[in-house]
Amino acid sequence: MRKTIYFALFITSAMVFNACNQPQQAVAGINPANMDTTAVAGNDFNRYANGGWMATNPLKPEYARFGTFDELRLKSQMQVKELIEELATTSATDGSLQQKIGSLYALALDSARLNSDGGAPVLPYIEKLRAMSAKSELTGVLAGMFRDGVNPFFSHYVYADDKNSSLNILHVNQGGFRMGDRDYYLEKDERTQHIRAKYIELIEELFTLSGHTSEEAKNASTAVMKIETQLAKIAFPREKLRDPIANYHKITLEELSRLSPDINWPLLFDRIGTKGLKELNVGQLEPIAEVSRLIRESSLEEIKFYLSWNVLNLASSYLSDEFSDAAFEFYGKTLSGKEVQQERWKRAVDVIDESLGEAVGQIYVEKYFPPAAKEKMLKLVDDLQTALGERIQNLAWMGDTTKVKALEKLGKFHVKIGYPNKWRDYSGLAVSKNDAYWVNILRSNNFDYDYMISKFDKPVDKDEWLMTPQTVNAYYNPATNEICFPAGILQPPFFNLNADDAVNYGAIGVVIGHEMTHGFDDYGRQFDKDGNLTDWWTSSDAERFTERAKVLVDYFDNIVVLDTVHANGKLTLGENIADQGGLQVSWQAYQNTLKGQVAPAPIDGFTAAQRFFIAYATVWASNVRDAEILRLTKIDPHAMAKWRVNGALPQIDAWYDAFGVTPDNTLFVPKEKRVAIW
Repeated sequence: MRKTIYFALFITSAMVFNACNQPQQAVAGINPANMDTTAVAGNDFNRYANGGWMATNPLKPEYARFGTFDELRLKSQMQVKELIEELATTSATDGSLQQKIGSLYALALDSARLNSDGGAPVLPYIEKLRAMSAKSELTGVLAGMFRDGVNPFFSHYVYADDKNSSLNILHVNQGGFRMGDRDYYLEKDERTQHIRAKYIELIEELFTLSGHTSEEAKNASTAVMKIETQLAKIAFPREKLRDPIANYHKITLEELSRLSPDINWPLLFDRIGTKGLKELNVGQLEPIAEVSRLIRESSLEEIKFYLSWNVLNLASSYLSDEFSDAAFEFYGKTLSGKEVQQERWKRAVDVIDESLGEAVGQIYVEKYFPPAAKEKMLKLVDDLQTALGERIQNLAWMGDTTKVKALEKLGKFHVKIGYPNKWRDYSGLAVSKNDAYWVNILRSNNFDYDYMISKFDKPVDKDEWLMTPQTVNAYYNPATNEICFPAGILQPPFFNLNADDAVNYGAIGVVIGHEMTHGFDDYGRQFDKDGNLTDWWTSSDAERFTERAKVLVDYFDNIVVLDTVHANGKLTLGENIADQGGLQVSWQAYQNTLKGQVAPAPIDGFTAAQRFFIAYATVWASNVRDAEILRLTKIDPHAMAKWRVNGALPQIDAWYDAFGVTPDNTLFVPKEKRVAIW
């Protein structure tokens, strides 16, 4: 688990820049066929801008949600696949990156071997857990499981101290429940009860597949649900997890041992590689205390079933079809509404991206990422930074003292574009086709864990990237006060090197502004220019900010996403602020480029202003299943794609002017009730 970072988008995927080495040629940037101009822009702008795309891209069985991201990913997965297959045709020495990528990919594709092995690769792990003879062995067992990427009871990671951002410390957080969200264990509506029943079926099926009797499988599901439900009951809700103050409790090792005495914390920390630890941050005190009570009050047999479940749940994707199909039945079908799994090669590409992401990224940028794209992005970032500075200076609600510090923070943004200057070293990772797929995944997890732990008690490396270059996404990280735009996002519809400025400012420009605004949203604003959690606002300015943010919370709380289910304005507040701010900042930056210039002529009948907002909406074109709407509304800090259009644009004055939106239109919000923060 990583420290909180903010993502512009709600999907992360491997991506390849399309045709970036072709000669530059002016392009329209917007395809009118993707629109539905029979829709009234002021009543449903998402339909107006994206209706054509939605009609020609119906959901396929493998998707719970299919959007422009997935459309690009579908194309790019094949290109990444081709890159991997090209490596396979070259002579690769044992231990080289080519050998590691090729071997892991081949293991993932070898369905005959996977199905022949069945659950055999994971059985030694399960037998080791079953052999535990006393709770006193638990701490040592946990240490090994954490290194393997299995995280029972709680999670932990090494990253910057919130209040001393130059130093990496250990953070311990709540966790240990595998259904995806605490509410699935607690709510009593019919759908949630159905989800719980299906989850129990999954637990019992995986235990049965791994050689347990039907009675043992039922006992296992009872034990797992008992422990996970109790962990869920005491866990912070997602809304509270967004409060950095409420999730920062720096305590000593002795204090942790008193808080949760049934784990031998000194031994655990020695075993995982943080020997000598004296202080750490425990994000949520009550859930970590509850872990101790659960260990004390649960039987050894219940604990062993729970630990085994954590292993089986993780391993299921890397075993036979029986295991992976059972997991998909719950996580894919029940929770999200998908009908079939993705093809095996697509899953294999994703695993390569997770395990050897920067190794693939290095090959990717050499072939597909043009220097001209980075140069253009640097210019756009500079323009957006200037525009946000202007907006801060002109804020009527913010006092001069806070403005000075806000401008200092803006001026210290660390900007990352395209790919890291230094690539990660994978020489310590061994991949062998002689070993099972699951065994190699464990080895990769060990490698990643040791990499993370090696940073403990060392200075924060502000040049480290938290995404691979081929990722289609972007982020703001408050600890390093950085904004990052991987090469993968620098392609249409986000960024089109050859399109007119209105399109690029409406799409990638808003993404840039979105990430910048995260530095000043309800979460990010609590960190200073150096990434430290500290209050740099005057009390009156903080109060006025909160009042304005509440308008946005209330606005989204009133949106019905499906049937009687409403959006969660508090959970999505940070992203909604960033959308609103990104639109305002990028619009101002675009207007700045037009000063002293002849007004751009319409293209395809759309003015430059209209093209700006259509380009923004195009980024969010998607179709989504009802089950996925319900799942994402519960867990995702981003609003649904439709409402990132129809909910964000009614807050922007320039959108009304561009499309002649009046009080007679459904999306109209009176000017005095529009959100006005950044």
